[in-house]
This record gives sequence, structure tokens and C-alpha cells, in this order.
Amino acid sequence: MDADTVMGTELRGLRQRRPDIAGTVLAGTDGLLISSDLPSTDATHLAALAAASFGLGHRVADTVRHGEFRESVVCTTAGCVVTYPAGRSALLTLVTASAAGDLEALHEEARAVARRAGSFLDVRGGGVRATSVPDAHAPLATRTPMATLPAQLRRSSRPTWRRPPI
Repeated sequence: MDADTVMGTELRGLRQRRPDIAGTVLAGTDGLLISSDLPSTDATHLAALAAASFGLGHRVADTVRHGEFRESVVCTTAGCVVTYPAGRSALLTLVTASAAGDLEALHEEARAVARRAGSFLDVRGGGVRATSVPDAHAPLATRTPMATLPAQLRRSSRPTWRRPPI
């Protein structure tokens, strides 16, 4: 069983119970698309945006120390886009066709689906090439002194290009 099969069975049931869901995307936390029932260009962009939204929401939750990130909700005049964590390295994003009508009932059902899909992906791997969420307090980069780099990586004193004649 692969991610598309799990996505299909889990989300088919959710969409039968919630006809206001217009589309779904399962993506890695790194923004790579795993599975979707949206047109591919929209799904690819939405996967990347969902990862960015998740990263920001995760960082805000960690900064204010109010517990774990649960979901990200963007409401528009035509509906909502809601992103839920699905396991350690995936995200479930739902596009709803109705404005913030009954979001609490949607959250309840969608969290359960995200939990089941995430469990499957965590156990089986499901072909996910996503990365797990980095530690929020880890350093962003480590500087390496030039003297410790191999000679071929150091800059030479001569320029490697020449200015064209005028």
C-alpha cells in the first residue's frame, strides 16, 4: 500500500462526510508533494506554501511556549485552506469551498485523518523523502575559518575572470 492509496481511502471518507472540501494535498514538511487530488501545478505550489506555513506556525508555537503546533488556517472570501501535521515528516492540507462555517467539526475529523495518514507514513516510510522538523533553537549555520578549508576551495589571489574590453 502506498501514500496514494492511503490518501485515497482516508480522504474519500472525509470528503463523503464533508462535501465542502474541494481539494487535498499530502506533502512533506520540506514542501515536496507526496499526493494530491488537485491539478499538479496548484498542488506543487500549495505543498511548498503549506510547508512554509507549517514552519512559521511551528516557530510561533515554540516561541510563545503554548504547546505543539496543531494547524494553520487561512480564510478567504471563497473558503479556507487548513494545514495539519501528519506524523513526523508530512502535512495534510485541505482546501474548503465554504468560508469558516463549521471549522471545529472539520478540525476534529481532519486531525484524525492526518493522525492515521501520518502513522502510516512514519511506519512504512511511504516513499516520503521529506525531512523532519529541525530543532527550533539549533544554530542556523556554522562558520568555517578559511585556513581550515582545502587549498582548492580557497580563493586565489588572481581573479578568475577578466573584464571585457570596451
